[in-house]
Amino acid sequence: MASGAQERVADAHEESGHGVSALVDGARVLVGNAKLLAKHGVPVPDQAQQPAGTLLHVSRGGAYLGSLVVADSLKPDARQAVADLRAAGVSRTVMLSGDREQVAAAVAEDLGLDQYFAQLLPDQKVEHVERLLEGKPQGSTLAFVGDGINDAPVLMRADVGIAMGALGSDAAIEAADVVLMDDAPSKIAAAIRVARKTMGIVWQNIVFAIGVKVLIMVLAAVGIANLWLAVFGDVGVAVIAILNAMRAMRAAR
Repeated sequence: MASGAQERVADAHEESGHGVSALVDGARVLVGNAKLLAKHGVPVPDQAQQPAGTLLHVSRGGAYLGSLVVADSLKPDARQAVADLRAAGVSRTVMLSGDREQVAAAVAEDLGLDQYFAQLLPDQKVEHVERLLEGKPQGSTLAFVGDGINDAPVLMRADVGIAMGALGSDAAIEAADVVLMDDAPSKIAAAIRVARKTMGIVWQNIVFAIGVKVLIMVLAAVGIANLWLAVFGDVGVAVIAILNAMRAMRAAR
C-alpha cells in the first residue's frame, strides 16, 4: 500500500464475528453484517428479496451506502464427501455456519445434512459443540471440520479437530488434531479409513508380539526354548511386525 493511502486509513480493526471498521479520511467506514451497523447506530434498510449469499453492508460516516454479496460455491466433491462419511459409519452430520439462515438452509438441503445452525459467532459455535458433546451417544466421537480462524476454538473443543490445510488459516491448523493437506472434503472419509486400518494393524502387531514373547517365556520355563527360538522372538517378531505395518500403505484412499 502506498504511503499516501496509509495516511488516509487509521484505526483499522476487526470486530469479531461482525465485520471490519476503519477511519478513512476521518470518516468511520464499516463493512460487515447488520449487527455491526446496528452496533454503531447505522440503520439498515429492509430488502424485499434476500440474495443467495453472505450479505455485507457498507456505511461511511454514519450513512448507509449499500451492500455487497459474497457467495461461496460448494466443493465439487462435497456431496460425495457426505455420502462417504455416512458409508464410513458417521451417524449424524451437523453444519455450524456464520452465514445467514437462507444460505445455510440451502447448503444443508443440497448436501443432505441432518441439521444446521446459522448466523453463529465463534463463541456460539463452541456453545453448540458443547451441546452436541453432551448429547452424543456413549462411546461415540465428535469430529469438527473447519478451515477459518473463527473455527480454531471449536477445533480445540471437539473430540477430533480436522483442519483443511490447503486453504486453512494458521490458527485452525495449529488447533486441529488432524490436518488434511488439500481442501477436498472427500479426503475426510479417506482419512477415517486409513486411521481405522492403521489402528487395526497396530493392535495386530501388539497382540502378536506379546503373544509370541509370552509363549517363548513359557517354553523357556519348562526347558524347551533354545537360542534360535529366542532370536526369532526378538528379530523375527520385529521383522514380521514391520512387514505387517507396511499394509497401511495400501489403505483405500
